[in-house]
Amino acid sequence: MSAIKYELIKTCKQTGARLGMIHTPHGSFETPMFMPVGTLATVKTMSPEDLKTMGAGIILSNTYHLWLRPGHDIVQEAGGLHKFMNWDQAILTDSGGFQVFSLSDFREIKEEGVHFRNHLNGDKLFLSPEKSMEVQNALGADIMMAFDECPPFPATHEYMKKSVERTSRWAERCLKAHNRPEDQGLFGIVQGGEYEDLRKLSASDLISLDFPGYAIGGLSVGEPKDVMNKVLEFTAPLLPANKPRYLMGVGSPDSLIDGAIRGMDMFDCVLPTRIARNGTLMTSEGRLVVKNAKYARDFRPIDENCDCYTCKNYTRAYIRHLLKCDETFGIRLTTYHNLHFLLKLMEQVKNAIREDRLGDFKEEFFERYGFNRPDAKNF
Repeated sequence: MSAIKYELIKTCKQTGARLGMIHTPHGSFETPMFMPVGTLATVKTMSPEDLKTMGAGIILSNTYHLWLRPGHDIVQEAGGLHKFMNWDQAILTDSGGFQVFSLSDFREIKEEGVHFRNHLNGDKLFLSPEKSMEVQNALGADIMMAFDECPPFPATHEYMKKSVERTSRWAERCLKAHNRPEDQGLFGIVQGGEYEDLRKLSASDLISLDFPGYAIGGLSVGEPKDVMNKVLEFTAPLLPANKPRYLMGVGSPDSLIDGAIRGMDMFDCVLPTRIARNGTLMTSEGRLVVKNAKYARDFRPIDENCDCYTCKNYTRAYIRHLLKCDETFGIRLTTYHNLHFLLKLMEQVKNAIREDRLGDFKEEFFERYGFNRPDAKNF
């Protein structure tokens, strides 16, 4: 029996978007769902109670970073990631592959795995499909990711083909090394860059291995939005309709809506927490940089249409003051607002799917947010 099950509830007649439910050993959550990122077993400045109040049914933690600090053996000794961080709902861990390819100046890709340097102290490290499974099994997340190569954009067709073939071989090794299939679901990651034939090849290889869920990787890595949407349009239909579909690394409001319309169920990104630390906020009227001088005497909430803890209790002027003074509470308030905004957005998306009007919702949201303007400021 698979640890992860997907239940299709409804398909939007207007767009084909999916409303579903994913069942895990630590509870179920409706999709489409945005997953807040808790890299080091914590979503920066947020408590588990905060995240539950917002409606986060699942969060993501990072295999690479937890392998280095505190060490997967310590997390395992603590009873697993759920007990270690006091989170009793679903957790997903990534494979560590993206960090190997994005954080290390030195890396050498071999068939057995990747040799690279620790970004903290320069020590030589080696990460393989088997090691990634060892670490993720010890962490004990409900959903694990297969170890893959995340190639840069752009990459040549020749390079990408070799990368896809190696990722498929690594995926098979991950399945063989995964020793907790009864309570941890392992997802395969479809790669192939912008090339339709390679996406088909990757999807075919991975589907033959019968993973309980599938991710689309290698997007949101610098390609234009229209390229990402085009890749989703020809890749998502290749994936099994009875299993979860996860678009990795996507967190801007427009991309979440576009991804849902193209049949994706799960999303994650550090974007909302990262920009919050710099004072950039998502609002129903568009992007707002609260550190700007014009907000020094602005005693309105960040977003007058928002009912989050931040907007119900604090003003733009006060939050600006906190951030300008490097007060941590300011970052907590902006982080809370941005995460609440995206989780609320996904609730609105789900309601629009229920009512067969997601296409209309997109047009209304894009118009209000300013995405339709030539001078639109995105994230």
